[in-house]
Amino acid sequence: MAKKTSSMIKNLIKKYNGQNLFLTLIIILATFLRLYRIEDYMTFLGDQGRDVLIVYNILHGHLTLLGPTSSVGGFFLGPIYYYFMAPFLWLFNYNPVGPAVMIALVGSLTVWLVYKFTSEFFNSKIGLIAATIYAISPVVVSYSRFSWNPNPMPFVSLLILYILYRNSLKNSLKKLLSIGLLLGIAMQLHYLATFLTVIIFAYVFLSEFVLSKTKLLNLILSVFKKYLFILAGFIVGWSPFLAFEIRHGFLDFKNIFAFVLHSGDTGASANYFQIINDVFFRLFSRLIFAFPDLNQISKFTPAVIDLWTLAVLAVALLSTFLLFWGLYKSLKTKSKEINKYLLLSCWFVIAILLFGFYKKSIYDYYFAFIFPLPFIMVGNFIYKLGNFKKSKLFLIVSGILFAGIFAINIQGMPFRYEPNRQVNQMKTIAKFVLDKTDNMPYNFALISEGNTDHAYRYFFTIWNKPPVTILNQQDDPNRKSVTNQLFIVCESPLPCHPLGNSLWEIAGFGRADIAGHWEVSVVEVYKLVHYKDK
Repeated sequence: MAKKTSSMIKNLIKKYNGQNLFLTLIIILATFLRLYRIEDYMTFLGDQGRDVLIVYNILHGHLTLLGPTSSVGGFFLGPIYYYFMAPFLWLFNYNPVGPAVMIALVGSLTVWLVYKFTSEFFNSKIGLIAATIYAISPVVVSYSRFSWNPNPMPFVSLLILYILYRNSLKNSLKKLLSIGLLLGIAMQLHYLATFLTVIIFAYVFLSEFVLSKTKLLNLILSVFKKYLFILAGFIVGWSPFLAFEIRHGFLDFKNIFAFVLHSGDTGASANYFQIINDVFFRLFSRLIFAFPDLNQISKFTPAVIDLWTLAVLAVALLSTFLLFWGLYKSLKTKSKEINKYLLLSCWFVIAILLFGFYKKSIYDYYFAFIFPLPFIMVGNFIYKLGNFKKSKLFLIVSGILFAGIFAINIQGMPFRYEPNRQVNQMKTIAKFVLDKTDNMPYNFALISEGNTDHAYRYFFTIWNKPPVTILNQQDDPNRKSVTNQLFIVCESPLPCHPLGNSLWEIAGFGRADIAGHWEVSVVEVYKLVHYKDK
């Protein structure tokens, strides 16, 4: 038996060379980190509840051309993410973990794509280094463990740029159409895909300008032709949302336009250069070095933070220097490497510079379209450091740096802490409310500082016991939408005072008395009935 097992292992090693075997282990590790106890740890709040509720309705014949609302501005995205979610919600029998599993699998596939992309740009060893660090980055892993429309962006953006690079080697109209198609999909995931659009159009122009030996007029015509094919693909990819806009007089376009021109609340006082400095630092510190955010930084001593910051800046600056040095050398020698370094430089520089114009809070997930790039740059730096002057000392330093980054990231895994079990909590609370309704019609409300009631309503809906929505007096003059009981879930950490609360569902119910009060899981549940004179 032992000889047979040994023979099988030898055959496996022969079949797959060492690099392929290592890549397989990386992807297995990445998949484990993204799927391990995913239902216990996944985020399931208002946005996720809203999404699965809409997808449930899609699966029951209520199709939509409108997607989620944006985080700022109050305008909508396209619906493509809902249709990506649909088969997974159905396969998991309407368990919200289904779409989260989809995101986890896309996240694991992104690890492979990081390897593929980096290997073609540099070599397979750099690809393995970049893929390994990407596989274990706590920020990346966190956004790969729950369903949310921005979360597939790293895969889509990297795939777009990979096809763009392949097209620069051998021009193909099909590739240009597919770039536009994928860009239309990316625009439905998050409007920061507009940054990606600028990067694509800039690279197409610059690569043509640098590499083309034709006359200026022919160059302009060639660039314009490429733009047209990308635009044609984009229109197809964005067509569901465009169909909605055409049907509704371009309502969302008008809202976006008004937001861009008239939004006076910037939410930030930093100037342009402060913002781009912060973005540059965070791209490396948060993604590569698991640097603590503002809420956690007080847990560490100033000396530790200073040393941590110094390490981040050293690696970030040296990695950036290598990128620009490669671009400079390729331009000077007019080598075939120009396409690679020009694309990476456009991606890096344009993204950071564009963030400087954004005056509101910049969250980690805003970087989703650029997530893979710092890993590619740092992977290149670690490899080049280890091979510098063929010195054993630099090889040791390179190994220590890689091991340190690996150790820091593994320590930050989200499932090292107690699970939130949000799906189970929402289900438990919703079940409790339903049990207290005595199978009679009811209204429902949520008092919360930042959450919405969609997660609770999702369970009410799939159990065929949805609450009655209170309508305004104009639509319901006889108040038929107001039932005899209102159930309120209070998530606020402050003392909850449901009577007289200005929330529409509570105000619309009218003057009331508290008929029941219970503590369930991490919330309070109130039952209100109409006030009666005594």
